[in-house]
Amino acid sequence: MTYYIIIVLCLIIILSYIFDITSKYTKIPGVILLIALGIVIQIVVSATGLKIPNLKPALPVLGTIGLVLIVLEASLDLKLERKKARLIGKSILSAISLFLIFVACMSFIMVKFMHLGITESILNSMPFGVISSAVAISASVNLTKENREFIVYESSFSDISGIIVFDFILINQGSFLKGIFTTFILGGVITFILSLAVTASLAILLYKSRHHVSYIIILAAVILVYSLAKIIHLPALLLVLVFGLVLANNRLVENTPLDKYVDFQKFRNDLESFRKIIGELTFLVRSFFFIMFGFYAALEGLLNIGNIITGLAITGFIFLLRWLFIEKILRIPGKPLVFFAPRGLITILLFLNIPAAARIPFLSEEVVTLVILMTIAVLTAGNMIYKPEREIFQPAVAPDIPVPANAGRGDEEDTSGLNNSGEIDKINLNRENPTI
Repeated sequence: MTYYIIIVLCLIIILSYIFDITSKYTKIPGVILLIALGIVIQIVVSATGLKIPNLKPALPVLGTIGLVLIVLEASLDLKLERKKARLIGKSILSAISLFLIFVACMSFIMVKFMHLGITESILNSMPFGVISSAVAISASVNLTKENREFIVYESSFSDISGIIVFDFILINQGSFLKGIFTTFILGGVITFILSLAVTASLAILLYKSRHHVSYIIILAAVILVYSLAKIIHLPALLLVLVFGLVLANNRLVENTPLDKYVDFQKFRNDLESFRKIIGELTFLVRSFFFIMFGFYAALEGLLNIGNIITGLAITGFIFLLRWLFIEKILRIPGKPLVFFAPRGLITILLFLNIPAAARIPFLSEEVVTLVILMTIAVLTAGNMIYKPEREIFQPAVAPDIPVPANAGRGDEEDTSGLNNSGEIDKINLNRENPTI
């Protein structure tokens, strides 16, 4: 069976790649096709009676690695620029506010009307409040540059802030005030200092290494430190975020005494290669994760009326809240940004990390799958409806050139703005008006 397994794995990767590149034209995100492929494989296996080892326990491991890769990839794309301060501010405000408002509202409903515990309600609400950057960013290719940048920043910070808050609530279920000090303040300071030390060490390794194997060692070190930080209950994702942000914004320390020791052009070339490796590994892990998730989805649960109603209610609230916030609070056009609130890998991963004792029965894996499919379906519909405005080219028009008072008087004629043939001297004009 060795070669058959290899063939199947290769076909899955190729299909995932096809889904990824065709999504630009079909406007159907590849994630929804990967989940559908997993469901199709499940049906084929059940019909043929094939025996496949139980790989479900590997889902959390694969998802954790995918989480580190996604956050690292997103942070490597975040450029901190003063001219984008307003855009970044709005996107961060949208990401954090929508997450907190959604969790607060959903938790209130479960506590007030269903008489559930506060901690359990918050933990089960959080997975549904996080936007999937992996889906949103890849689906935003047809948007205008400003809208695309808004989606990149918003979804990235939604992932990061959602996971950090989830870890905080999970670790400090007993004492909230004590948790604020130990996790957010003390733990945050320790993690930030550790992040800078790790970043400096790995940046030196990235810059100095001449061995043909270096990028994978750096990535392994990041995942290792992340795992160790999780074991000792530190906000580990902050470490990944700081690492990526420092590398991505290395230009901020350029033209400093570091210039004597660092060739920043070479460093940026190495960083670009590292980013490409991260992107391809993220693609690989994400592909297998979603296919496995679709393969282990309970089909009867997806067709359950109660689950469908719950999924529709959560999805409807997500987009209603998003429309109100974008239109009324941020005061920016809701279309097409309102459609870009898909749930995905982070939602699944956070849900799988909820302790069994804290799980709420009616928020099952099938409901999570339905919400993911429904939010991606809304994103797909919005992408198909939205028609980006084409930029109309306006040819530059030369400004009116006043006719000199002594024009036409022979030798006294002013020809400073004309060439030998009497035409406007474009070179001189360009010097005065660079937009021409």
